[in-house]
Amino acid sequence: MRKLRISAISYLNTAPLMWDFEHGEAARDFHISYTLPSGCAQALADGTADIGIIPAAAYAQIPGLLVLPDVAIASRRAVRSILLVSKVPPSEAHSIALDTSSMTSVALLKILFEKWLGGERRFTSMPPDLDAMLTDHDACLLIGDPALRVNRSRYHTLDLAEEWIRFTGKPFLFAFWAVRVAALAEADPSLDLTAMFRESRDHGLAQKNLDQIAEEWALRLSISKADIQNYLTENIYYGLDSDCLEGLRLFYRLATEIGVLPAAPPLRFVETARVLTS
Repeated sequence: MRKLRISAISYLNTAPLMWDFEHGEAARDFHISYTLPSGCAQALADGTADIGIIPAAAYAQIPGLLVLPDVAIASRRAVRSILLVSKVPPSEAHSIALDTSSMTSVALLKILFEKWLGGERRFTSMPPDLDAMLTDHDACLLIGDPALRVNRSRYHTLDLAEEWIRFTGKPFLFAFWAVRVAALAEADPSLDLTAMFRESRDHGLAQKNLDQIAEEWALRLSISKADIQNYLTENIYYGLDSDCLEGLRLFYRLATEIGVLPAAPPLRFVETARVLTS
């Protein structure tokens, strides 16, 4: 048996998910590292991590993964942290710089343009630097903390989750915990991964712990504590329910239709896999 390696995301929206691993005893059972969403996906693909909070798109590209149920990063309304930021009205934006941090948001943006917003676009992948991205492009896609810091009064902006919900009526699921099947055979069988990650989420969303998260992250991001609490409780939805799964399956289907993702395998969950192999 060995300790499983967790690859987590160093963004505000994952702070509640990591509560027990940063403030409780859960960390003693794991090795934990932090990176960007695309880095989590790469670590699982390379086998340098066993569990990761992966962008939804990564599930269609990395074989041998299982989903931990009940916990996700999703939105049922405007999400605020996945933005198209444009110098011109979005319908007039023809060159767009894409944040390299997440493949899911890139795929979502391309779906929105292809299916509903119309028109040809020239896309260029770039690191998330607003000024650099807009130097030679009409608009840019920013995700996570950099998007939260954008002064939206200076630009035309589209909230990608809000647009998706407007056109589909479905929530958008950005990321979820995934586990490498091969790693489960090497893990301590007494660990109830589903319960551990669900309880960490629940503890992180407890009001006194949200207060602490807001206190710490307000200093990091230069955003008010009230804005941070609002974001974590109103804009981000941390469940993985049937509506989110419907939205996820629709995203996979549309992404395959327009050729930005390969066909995703059926969603397999940790408990299901254990039943099948028992």
